[in-house]
Formats: sequence, C-alpha cells, structure tokens
Amino acid sequence: MKKLSIIGSTGSIGRTTLDVVSHHKNEFKVLALAAKENISLLEKQARIFRPRVIAVWDEEKAQLLRKKLSALRIKVVNGEEGLREVARITQCNQVVFALSGMKGLRPLLDAIRAKKDIAIANKEPLVIAGPLIKDAIRRSNVKFIPIDSEHSAIFQCLAGSKREYVKKIIITASGGPFIDYPDHLLRTVTIEKALRHPRWKMGKKITIDSATMMNKGLEVIEAMNLYDIDLKRIEILIHRESIIHSLVEYIDGSVIAQLSTTDMCFPIVYALTYPERLQNNFSRLDLAKIKTLSFKKPDYKKFPCIRLAYQAGACGGTMPAVLNAANEVAVEQFLNKKIAFHSIATIIQSVMKKHKIIQTPTIDTIITVDRWAREEAEKLC
Repeated sequence: MKKLSIIGSTGSIGRTTLDVVSHHKNEFKVLALAAKENISLLEKQARIFRPRVIAVWDEEKAQLLRKKLSALRIKVVNGEEGLREVARITQCNQVVFALSGMKGLRPLLDAIRAKKDIAIANKEPLVIAGPLIKDAIRRSNVKFIPIDSEHSAIFQCLAGSKREYVKKIIITASGGPFIDYPDHLLRTVTIEKALRHPRWKMGKKITIDSATMMNKGLEVIEAMNLYDIDLKRIEILIHRESIIHSLVEYIDGSVIAQLSTTDMCFPIVYALTYPERLQNNFSRLDLAKIKTLSFKKPDYKKFPCIRLAYQAGACGGTMPAVLNAANEVAVEQFLNKKIAFHSIATIIQSVMKKHKIIQTPTIDTIITVDRWAREEAEKLC
C-alpha cells in the first residue's frame, strides 16, 4: 500500500486524487492533507480519510479545525512550517503537490530531501527554481513524476528512450477561448469570456493563463528543466480536440504521441502507480467516433505571453521567477477588474525589462526576486 501526503487537497487536482484513492482503498492510504484556505472541505476530507496531520495556511483557521477535529486526534498545523511538516511526514512514500504559487517551493524541496517520491501538478517550482530542484532530485535519487496532462504525456513518450535520441518535444494546446478571436477584439475581452475554457474546468488563475496562453509558455520552461532539453527543441502546437496531450519526435523521424480522453484521472493514476499501471473504469478513447484531429501553430503576435516565456527561459537565472511573479499579479488584477486583458502581457514585459538577472540564484534569492517582481507589477497595475 502506497502512503500519500497531498498538498493542495481542496483544489481540482487534490479532489480528483482523493477520488482516485477512494476507489482504490487497497492501493493507497492518506497520511497527510494540506490546503490553503478551504477549511470546510478540508474538514470533510479529514473525516473521510483520517490522516495523521492536516495543514492550512492561516493560524485562525487552523485553530478552528483543531476544535472541530479534536475527537479524531488529527494534528493540525499551519503556515509554511505546517506545509513543510506535511511534505516530509514519516512513513509517507509519495507527496502529491497541487498547490499553486510560491508557497509550495520550500515544502517541495523538503520532500525531495526527505527522499519522498514526488507527483507534481503545479508548474511554478520547476519554472522558477528548476536547477535547484533538479540538483535535489539527483542527490536524493527520488522519482519525480508530472501530473499535468502535457508533461505526463511527454514523460510517457520518453519512457525507455535515451535523451540523445530525442529531436524535439511538441507540447499541445487547446488554444483556450480566444484562439479564433480577431486580434482587435482581445482588447474588449471580459472576465466572463476569459474564464469560459472550451475543454477543461480549472481554477480561475490557470484558466486565465490558458486564455493568454501563458500556461503553454510556463510548460515550455518546465519541459526545458524537467527533461534537460534545449529550449529551441521545444515547440507548441494548437490541437483543439485535446486528445493528443503531447508528442516526442526522435532523430530517426519517428513521432510518439500519448492520447486519452480529457480526464485528469489518467495522469494522476499514472503518477501514483508509476512504473506500474492500474486497471480502472475511466472513459475510453474512441478515435472512430472522433474522426478528425486538427493541428496548427500558435500566433505569437496574438499571444505575446508565449514569446515572453521563451525569452525568460532563454535568459535563465532569475528571469523565469520574474515572469511567473509578474504574471500572477497581472492575472489577479485582471480578475479584480483593475486592468484590461491585453495589459497582462504588457505588464509582464515591463517588469522583465527592469530586472537584472542573477544567473545562479539560491532559494532565498529567488524568493527575494519574486517579491520584487510582484511589487513592480503592482505599481504598473
């Protein structure tokens, strides 16, 4: 039985992971849960799965949970130290990271150093601190399995192959809600339209990233760090049907793709059971019913966030952290109706231009740069 710690248990990935666990009780046991603020759902999860420890960010909410769960003898911790305790809990085999933003960075490094296998859904750690994470993985010799559908697909397509045989990685994208919008109409985009993703139901931040296509830009940097491949050999391809989740082209001309229906259960179960595969009842792919799969290259002029991500990845050092922080602030301000949709990329570009790159940053340097970039973006907003 694999023993799990799930950080970000109340988000969509966390909830789906727990749903998988509930259907495979003989395979998995939950030792710890962590959430940012949704304590009502976290309380329900704690009552169902009976973990040893749960963590929530806010101290007052932690106190409330302690009272509600006192009869169950579940330890309740809070803040960054609480997340770090959940990440390195004794007897845990694998930590699932589904907590967005910077808050998961130190806990992730703690889990790796504690020799826990990692299943990771959030892009930010590998984007902003890829070299530090890779070094920690090498030192601890742990499994590091991506959960997001595109990187799970790449991981599977690379299985059993030498990296020197890879010619390029192709990351697919649905294109979001505005792939067919004329450029001039992007200036009039509303929050409601931007949140109307054609394929996936996700949180607000990642849905806006899909609308700007920054999510693909972040995935490019993530792929560069995760698979040790040159940025120039990573491409993005618009694939509206979201059936092929990514592809790998090899030097002999062969192209391997991973296909499935649009269900996050597939990459989650793969990450939890790797290198084994678990029998399940998920929806099966019927290509005869789908009939047609379409592809086209993205328009970098229409979606400048992609170009900015490639630039940040090429610069390296602290620039990806600046890109990520400025984007998070700009997206939040758009959702708060403080800036227009097209201003998101403008603000990110302005903050990047102001930044002086530090090429080999420590984790403290990355956190300092992240704070600086957020302040600069807020000033511009």
